[in-house]
Amino acid sequence: MEFEELLFRAKMDDQSALEQIVEMYRPLLIKKSLVKGVFDEELYQELMVELLKCIRRFQKLE
Repeated sequence: MEFEELLFRAKMDDQSALEQIVEMYRPLLIKKSLVKGVFDEELYQELMVELLKCIRRFQKLE
């Protein structure tokens, strides 16, 4: 399945699609949640919220 279709399904509340996207981006979110080599749980949660917001704002291009 194309990534765009996965995003569209996640936006339409397909839990499986949403989980797939979260799993895809989890390593990046973890990497970006390191502050001076220490994992910051609050930062991770904020990044996850932003990811979910981006999914909700996704608009399929025609």
